[in-house]
Amino acid sequence: MSVAHDDILEQAAAWREAGRQVALATVVTTWGSSPRPVGSQLAIDESGRMAGSVSGGCIEGAVVGEALEVMAEGRPRLLDFGVTDEQAWDVGLACGGRVQVFVEKVE
Repeated sequence: MSVAHDDILEQAAAWREAGRQVALATVVTTWGSSPRPVGSQLAIDESGRMAGSVSGGCIEGAVVGEALEVMAEGRPRLLDFGVTDEQAWDVGLACGGRVQVFVEKVE
């Protein structure tokens, strides 16, 4: 499901206004095969509710876990996920890729 950038930020703001902790994850770098382009965002609240997407795959679960830690600690993180061309072939993908996601707490 594709959600407009403004809708993601509006949802994050609504969660904050409701008193929830919120983190925002943003795709900042990609190389090779990447499910979402640079600038894609995912808002996560303290209970794991999500709006938007940075991956659509297993990366998203890892990002949510890191976002929960970022909310608890208050320190942003730069996450790095990647698959080499050789690893990609082994798991049935045509090519490898890399994506970096910046996760920060929304104050």
